[in-house]
Amino acid sequence: MDILHLIVARGGSKSIPGKNLRKLAGISLVGYKAISAKKSRFCTRLMISTDSEAIQQNARSYGVEVPFTRPAELATDTAQTVDVIWHAMEYIEKKGKHTYDAIMLLEPSSPFARSMDIDLAVELMEEKKANLVVGMRPVTIASVFIGPLDTEGRITSIIDKMESLTKLNRQHVQQEYTMNGALYLIRWDYFKQYRHCYKDRLHSYGLIMPWEYSLEIDEPMDLVFADFLIEKGYIDLSNWR
Repeated sequence: MDILHLIVARGGSKSIPGKNLRKLAGISLVGYKAISAKKSRFCTRLMISTDSEAIQQNARSYGVEVPFTRPAELATDTAQTVDVIWHAMEYIEKKGKHTYDAIMLLEPSSPFARSMDIDLAVELMEEKKANLVVGMRPVTIASVFIGPLDTEGRITSIIDKMESLTKLNRQHVQQEYTMNGALYLIRWDYFKQYRHCYKDRLHSYGLIMPWEYSLEIDEPMDLVFADFLIEKGYIDLSNWR
């Protein structure tokens, strides 16, 4: 498949200032995504959409193309990722008069997607004729045991769900998964048609990734935990060397 790999990275971050340029084992979060993309067997073109000159410079150091600066209105806290994708696609079609089979969206805040994960996502898309493949991680607590507290602090909604289980299936609750933010592979023509990722529920698939490689960096403690995983060998840095 002919695939555009697009790293998306805003300069602003309230929880971790300069988050996308923060380094783990000497590699920036942008760098992790860039290296994995470049090592993929299916990377036709690698570029970044960012509003930050510093991020642009960092991306270039990893061999990423910087064809434009993201408009300010697409770099706010409320800007939608689908609009960022649309902007990049429009730019490419207008300037390069070229389209791709699919676009691989890569967010540095989930840095540890490996090249093998990217390749497996593409192979899954080809095998299933999927319109969307997203990275997924297993959850440790089933949704039947999760719910809101009411205004008085009661756990009524959780108890109601638990009571729906029989004794037998309580011991065999089905494993559940959630999106890990590590990768989103979207068919080009499908996204152009809907300008949305989740319009085709029957042709959308999840690629299960190991829990440790699904880590998302949202808070300062996540950086500390990522360092711990690297130090103890749970994250194999040979994937980025």
